[in-house]
Amino acid sequence: MPLIFAAYQAARQPGMGAIPDAQGSTFRVWAPNAAQVYVTGGFSGFPTDWTQGLVPLQSDGATWSGYVSAAATGDAYRFVILCASASLDDASTWLWKMDPYGRDATSATGNSLIAVDDYVWPVTTFQMPSWNELVIYELHIGSFDPQDGAQVGTLSDVMAKLAYLQDLGINAIEVLPAADFDTETSMGYNTALPFALDSAYGTRHALKQFIAQAHALGIAVIMDVVYNHLGPQGLDACLWRFDGWYLDPYSGIYFYNDSRAATAFGERPDFGRPEVRQYLRDNATMWLHEFRVDGLRLDSTFNIREDIDGQGVDRGPIAEGWELLQWIANEKNAALPWKLAIAEDLQNNDWLTMTTGAGGAGCDAQWDSWFLSRLTGFVCASSDQARDLSALGEAVGKSYCAQGMFQRIIYLESHDQADQARLPMLIDGSDPSGYFARKRSLLGAAVLMTAPGIPMLFMGAEFMATTTWSDATPLDWSLLTTFGGYHDAYRELIRYRRDWYNNSRGLSGSNINIFHYNHAAQVLAYHRWDAGGAGDDVVVVLNGSNQSYPSYALGFPRGGTWWLRLNSDDRRWCSDFSSIGYDTSAGGGPMDGLGQSGNVGLGPYAAVIYSQ
Repeated sequence: MPLIFAAYQAARQPGMGAIPDAQGSTFRVWAPNAAQVYVTGGFSGFPTDWTQGLVPLQSDGATWSGYVSAAATGDAYRFVILCASASLDDASTWLWKMDPYGRDATSATGNSLIAVDDYVWPVTTFQMPSWNELVIYELHIGSFDPQDGAQVGTLSDVMAKLAYLQDLGINAIEVLPAADFDTETSMGYNTALPFALDSAYGTRHALKQFIAQAHALGIAVIMDVVYNHLGPQGLDACLWRFDGWYLDPYSGIYFYNDSRAATAFGERPDFGRPEVRQYLRDNATMWLHEFRVDGLRLDSTFNIREDIDGQGVDRGPIAEGWELLQWIANEKNAALPWKLAIAEDLQNNDWLTMTTGAGGAGCDAQWDSWFLSRLTGFVCASSDQARDLSALGEAVGKSYCAQGMFQRIIYLESHDQADQARLPMLIDGSDPSGYFARKRSLLGAAVLMTAPGIPMLFMGAEFMATTTWSDATPLDWSLLTTFGGYHDAYRELIRYRRDWYNNSRGLSGSNINIFHYNHAAQVLAYHRWDAGGAGDDVVVVLNGSNQSYPSYALGFPRGGTWWLRLNSDDRRWCSDFSSIGYDTSAGGGPMDGLGQSGNVGLGPYAAVIYSQ
């Protein structure tokens, strides 16, 4: 018969999971169907046989809680759950479960660890950049820059590159999911323990240090979180059939116990249970408050709000999933309205970014795959004749909710595309580092950085990464030397996007007029502005053909000199570019519905950016 290590003591702290204080730790766990719950661990006095050191918890009807004086930070622990049919005398009938709220763990299938928030945040003046001034860099900790031959990179490796990212000009990092997963490497979308950082990346302390260092450099941090599914790996040790109850063949209290459980990715949480909604809401709160992240990117909200099965069939809405999204948005907006909630829904649906008061999900922005498909379709088309200038114009000029120029995240590629093929390969698979790949990928980058929306680039795009991305394949940083000029073009584009030189304010404004279409020549031009005037008005001209135009006439908003701020055809970026382009004077009278006109030079597959 097991030894009861300590008598029951009443919980002393609120909250779920393990909550340490100076004298010991409170434990609280949701297990509504359990007959009895114990906690045991390294504090039990039986380091090699935890069955001999159980501490009883007491039920309030749904949760079980108690206090253990011997339990200190760093101690490993598990819950021991007895169903009605289990026997205390027969350890084979016990359920040994990790803590669903565990803030740390030896691994996703190991033991939970009592964690403490002992990080001392430095005093900072950091403020989240205005959303219309954001440029996001999406990165994966494990493959960004592993050192010394390691298979998996760490937060320390990313911290060593923060100065590089600051120099590139980005002011937000979106981190792919970093919660504990049960595989050697992972993109992060198989979360098993949502509250614990995967130990391969570093400690909770290291993550807070990374965020603090990013803030010190003026860089916001956005965390990618996965609430549409959990697992599929690693669930047995914790969430799967947690307290013994389930409807066969389903997975118990944390998941739907009907056909809604099935997704193409893992098990769908039961959004209809208040405790499960609270669990996911508490996770969002942890990232926003304890870790001070500046936003959340909510993975596949479509699979939260719709019952999409494992074959991709939509079987109807999940109302309580929509309510979860609204709850997270409302709580974020009430306490931290400047932080950014991003939906990855990919359905081109205005309701994701409408307010909850109007019935919307209340997210601040959403990934715009509609923009992605049209822009990549344009730069990757097999021939100039196949390029759809009208589709490109629609993508550039789109807004959500008929007003939200910055309610969308626009991008040329993300992890979802990069793990299939990087953009240069899609442009020219036979020569992904060649002239056409460089020309048209830089043309796409110019559109990305000058179109309305919040631009995002995937790691390595700025130096022509061509190898299909894998979470187990390190980014090839030697390309930064090989394509140093190309990198410099990206850096200049980002600087103009952020009005670095005080002469391109219009690129962060809400106004756009696509005033020139020439389908035969594949030339499109648009005017961006905020308040208008010198240093604000920006004119962007795109050439989607392999034909150069040494003198091309089109309209301008005002007369006078218009300075060529950036030319994607500049030889500074690549020695085989042609540098066709020049400053121009507008004064030839009305054209394209604008008050004046002038001539510009356009190289093949080039973008030119003008302002006064």
